[in-house]
Amino acid sequence: MPLSLRQEFATHSSPSGVSPAPPTALALDAHALFLDLDGTLLDYAPQPGAVTADAPLLGLLETLSRRFGGAIALVSGRNIDTLDQLFTPLRLPASGLHGFERRDARGVRSQHAPPSPQALGSARRLLGELAQKDPGLRLEDKRFALALHYRQAPQLEAMVVDAVRAIAAQIDDGLELVFGPKVVELSPRGVSKASAIAEFMQESPFAGRRPLFVGDDAGDEPAFEWVNGAGGLSVVVSPAGPTAAATRLRSVREVRTWLAGLAGGAS
Repeated sequence: MPLSLRQEFATHSSPSGVSPAPPTALALDAHALFLDLDGTLLDYAPQPGAVTADAPLLGLLETLSRRFGGAIALVSGRNIDTLDQLFTPLRLPASGLHGFERRDARGVRSQHAPPSPQALGSARRLLGELAQKDPGLRLEDKRFALALHYRQAPQLEAMVVDAVRAIAAQIDDGLELVFGPKVVELSPRGVSKASAIAEFMQESPFAGRRPLFVGDDAGDEPAFEWVNGAGGLSVVVSPAGPTAAATRLRSVREVRTWLAGLAGGAS
């Protein structure tokens, strides 16, 4: 039996244990591409709403969609409507809110069972009160998920994490903690970026291909593990700690350069 991509690349790991870079050429018609957004395709901004998608990135994604035969999807913690606003006029297959909602390649949207209105209302109130404790804290309301950002107040990390853990334990009704760079989120329970990719992989044009996922933070680790188990290729961007990803790129710029190489190479 041939080695999986993860096994193949693991054999080339450096003695220091640093993951190798992903291959610069792949058979694109044999792969399905899944991409995180923040920290992967776009650099983090001081505020989530300050992120913008530039014209070169839009052109690159459009080219990748053609080269992968439509087997490309955005897999993000942001909601799909926000992704569409960022990437107008593109309307790629997408998963939002860490696997809670999804739009397939036909454009059909679906979502999993939402948390109860009571749980969301309590979380919104308690996180709002917490956000008011410091001007460097910002609550992002995604309707079915709530994220508290402390990028502008990193010294408050321990307090924020402990407080949001306590809020999650107090509510304990359909919401769970998701951690990211300088953000902690209460998101719908029972779904993840891994479950979203698994759903895409059951449908055309993704089915029968090897999954390829690029992400950058703790919320992407379940997807790395799922992709590895499916014999695909996982790529982490500038990891801050241990990761399940088989390969590594150092920055958003490297991700774009690597993707541009795939798009321009032989299929």
